[in-house]
Amino acid sequence: MTHASKVLPTALCTGTGHAGDRMHGLIRELYPVCRSITGDGVRRTLDHLQNFIPLQVHEVPSGTQVFDWTVPLEWNIRDAFIRDAGGRNVVDFKNCNLHVVSYSGPVHTRMPLEELRQHLFTLPEQPGLIPYRTSYYDESWGFCLSQRELESMDEGEYEVCIDSSLADGALTYGECLVPGTSSDEVLFSCHVCHPSLCNDNLSGIAVATALAGSLQTRSLRYSYRFLFIPGTIGAITWLSRNRQQLDRIRYGLVLTCVGDSGSPTYKQTRSGDAEIDRVVRHILDHRDGESRVIGFSPYGYDERQYCSPGINLPVGCLMRTPNGQFPEYHTSADNPDFVEPEFLADSYALCTSIVDALEANRTYRNLQPCCEPQLGRRGIYQAAQSQPDVEQALMAIRWVLNLSDGTSSLLDIAARACLPLELIAWAADTLSAHDLLAAEGP
Repeated sequence: MTHASKVLPTALCTGTGHAGDRMHGLIRELYPVCRSITGDGVRRTLDHLQNFIPLQVHEVPSGTQVFDWTVPLEWNIRDAFIRDAGGRNVVDFKNCNLHVVSYSGPVHTRMPLEELRQHLFTLPEQPGLIPYRTSYYDESWGFCLSQRELESMDEGEYEVCIDSSLADGALTYGECLVPGTSSDEVLFSCHVCHPSLCNDNLSGIAVATALAGSLQTRSLRYSYRFLFIPGTIGAITWLSRNRQQLDRIRYGLVLTCVGDSGSPTYKQTRSGDAEIDRVVRHILDHRDGESRVIGFSPYGYDERQYCSPGINLPVGCLMRTPNGQFPEYHTSADNPDFVEPEFLADSYALCTSIVDALEANRTYRNLQPCCEPQLGRRGIYQAAQSQPDVEQALMAIRWVLNLSDGTSSLLDIAARACLPLELIAWAADTLSAHDLLAAEGP
């Protein structure tokens, strides 16, 4: 079942105000929602995103076979608490949705603390924080609380209640396609299964939504597909349902943990030398500030599904501080104060630069290949005056003329010349405008 967007989208990164502030505002709006791999929390999240982008919402029934997996029962939760003998809620789901282990089955009973302890999860090394735990494919139940909260609980009997349901329903995901002149696609994917956690992964949702909104008004060569899916099972489900169309995907990025103060980190595709790997590395090499590129591993986010051997799509992962490498990861400290507008804006700008590079990277043929053409009488020296570094601009012109033999892309030329792709693309546009260069292919 598929539901179309119901509203006229409003871009997050246009209009008045700072783009980072607007993305941070979206994070604050979605922060209270209890999401999991299925259920009404995901629906509420996707419904809210429809205020910004034209999102198609898909429902895949429980029990559907997707490769080696089966779409699970749908989980929803209404309330949960641990109540002491005096009637005080010592743990209350309404105060923090991390308090309940995701996918906990329903329970309403009384038990002594000694028995209850086996269902309680804390972080002794971070005693003030609540951990995030799941039990997706294990019939169980549990609560998460801070070590300090546990230590404050007296021995004795407690009333325990988790008002949840596991029943036939559906897995829900969202999809936004921004069409270009080509049916070849660039994929951006983020996960929507985490409850009140901001860097992981409301930050990815916010940046992807802002990017999808901004591309609506652009004239694009490639088509851009944005997926808002539950982690693991969502990617597996989408890949299973779209297997006949996967050859359209030329490039892909998973967006996650893009709101913290760490430097940008790019995790390579399975091959390590796909064109998206080269593009992102080039962008990072020519931007201000630190960054790093790490190799692929079959652990992390949904890049491991897109890069599985039978699928093998060229999909990397863009992060700031990688998962598990910041102390707030999967804890209640991953809250709206941990992510900051300036870093959301920087991640959005990085994604925009990657899109610009993909759009610009074409192969050209020099139309005056026998010796250098006369540039002065065509006004090309004058055109170079518009660039901050005139000599560098003229070198870009010369490199593009020399290597545009129909076999070298602009990215190839930029790498050979040790110049930014943005400048090489300017040179190609300038030469094309003077009928000295022609693009090969669409």
